[in-house]
Amino acid sequence: MKIPASLYRLALVLILGATLGLGGCATGDDRDPRDPLEPLNRVTYKFNDMLDRALIKPLAQGYEYIMPAPANQGVTNFFNNLADIRSALNNLLQLKVGRAFSDVGRVAINSTVGILGLIDVASNMNLPRYGEDFGQTLGVWGAGPGPFIVLPLLGPSSGRDTVGLVVDWYTDPITHINDDAWRWGLRGLDIIDTRADLLNASRVLEEASLDPYAFIRDAFLQRRRSLVYDGNPPDEFDEPPQ
Repeated sequence: MKIPASLYRLALVLILGATLGLGGCATGDDRDPRDPLEPLNRVTYKFNDMLDRALIKPLAQGYEYIMPAPANQGVTNFFNNLADIRSALNNLLQLKVGRAFSDVGRVAINSTVGILGLIDVASNMNLPRYGEDFGQTLGVWGAGPGPFIVLPLLGPSSGRDTVGLVVDWYTDPITHINDDAWRWGLRGLDIIDTRADLLNASRVLEEASLDPYAFIRDAFLQRRRSLVYDGNPPDEFDEPPQ
């Protein structure tokens, strides 16, 4: 089954990992070998879901209601522009020099002509977003994904991507803002803006899946594997074991 890109994104960046109640936990031979921590993961998933329902989702709904669409898009563009810096570094580490220069070009154009990244001018100049991160870089270097993990507050991940998150944190320009109010204010705005962008996707997910935990897990792992291979993963039985 081909999963819509919006649901991939939901699984990747939804700060709470889920928007639905907890489904039944597989046992014995039914357990997915990619998810040896499933009982613990489902508990964490449920915690994230409860926090989302109580706090993050209502804030995102309010944000979407009061923010004009152009302003909302501008905020999203601003954070995407910062993420392009990380993408450039990771493309360079993957020896994708052409893509790295494209990312640098995006940052230069959007930070100037695009007014600090609020307007995505570069996309109209045929400079696409690549969105590389260090988890993908580790995959390109040959590291296997490891077990599926649901992180408290941060949502779906894997052993490899959890290591990548640490590096991504330090390569995020927001991390290096000295003023605590500005740093955490921007972090909070990024979370709420991202969650607001995913409200429609979460509604689709509610209607599409009997077990949202399994759906998000499968979508996340499928999407991350696709990203490591730049959208052209080999057939699983042709891929060497990792």
